[in-house]
Amino acid sequence: MSLENTINEAIKTAMRAKDKIALDSLRAVKSQILLLKTEAVGAEVTAEQEIAILQRMVKQRKDSYDQFTAQGRNDLAEVEDAQMKVIEQFLPKQLSAEELEAEIKNIIAETGAESVKDLGKVMGVASKTLAGKSDGKSISEMAKKLLS
Repeated sequence: MSLENTINEAIKTAMRAKDKIALDSLRAVKSQILLLKTEAVGAEVTAEQEIAILQRMVKQRKDSYDQFTAQGRNDLAEVEDAQMKVIEQFLPKQLSAEELEAEIKNIIAETGAESVKDLGKVMGVASKTLAGKSDGKSISEMAKKLLS
């Protein structure tokens, strides 16, 4: 089942449960998918594009959460946190730190990288391989740690 169909079913469930936060979050995801479909007229939306949309939305919610928390607006921060958790349900399982380290060690071995100078090679492969399984910041930090 495509992400769009899954989201539509989740919207129906949230409506029945009268879960306003889940409903708002899911409608936002559906909106982003529809925008992507209208931009790519005639082209199919790929799973990678759907994951990228979800990751971007989670990152936006996390940034908003951090800003609201810093400003002492816990009421708004709670809403952002709840929406972030709803959207994260549709992302693939995120890698743990140990799993991420093992994956990046394999990529370093494949690319033959030896120092931080080779970070670009590692990041290019890692970004494609680990898309959706970990965020870019975590990948970059782990790669730098292992190469230094």
